[in-house]
Amino acid sequence: MNYKGLLFDFDGTLLDTNNLIIETFYQVIEPKFPGKYSKEDMANFIGPSLSDTFTMVAPDRVEELTNEYITWNRLHHDELVREFDFVVEVLTDLKKAGIKLAIVSTKRQEALLRGMNLMGITDLFDTIIGNDDVKNTKPHPEPVLLALSRLGLEKNEVIMIGDNYHDIEGGQNAGVHTAGVAWSLKGTAFLETYHPTFMLQTMKDLYDIVGVPAHA
Repeated sequence: MNYKGLLFDFDGTLLDTNNLIIETFYQVIEPKFPGKYSKEDMANFIGPSLSDTFTMVAPDRVEELTNEYITWNRLHHDELVREFDFVVEVLTDLKKAGIKLAIVSTKRQEALLRGMNLMGITDLFDTIIGNDDVKNTKPHPEPVLLALSRLGLEKNEVIMIGDNYHDIEGGQNAGVHTAGVAWSLKGTAFLETYHPTFMLQTMKDLYDIVGVPAHA
């Protein structure tokens, strides 16, 4: 297969924001609903949009909780995130080899750019799609189809890559190939139940999949 583009989720795929996200949810929710959710429960909030999550928690307080989440998350972002292995190296090689790269995330553009700038990878991407660019977030196909349109690529030329079910289902709903990542907090067994086209053990697996030598 001749892949020309790769679409990446961001949180939990390129940047390890799991601890940040869980801690932010805890700081926002625990004071208002003491003991209702453990930190293990809050791990299940990783992936869906803030609106979807807070609608489930307290449908009459979505705006309030979202604003508190954004404020706390901004203050503690840089201290609580870390890079996954080989991400910057592999993305740089893929870009040099002419592969088109996109972010397709349920996160806001502002928050995405903060994390990407911290990693120094912003200039590697041809387009960045956050939840403020679409009406429907993953697993709806709209974000993936928007990425294809912006990149000028066909469905059979790209892979949607992510750490959660909505990444895989979003890619499948859009008719593209998909890849799960073994470093997902959800684990490979969980992701395999959604039948991704590929399962990446490390970012370096992408070299063989797209036919790009390391350090192109």
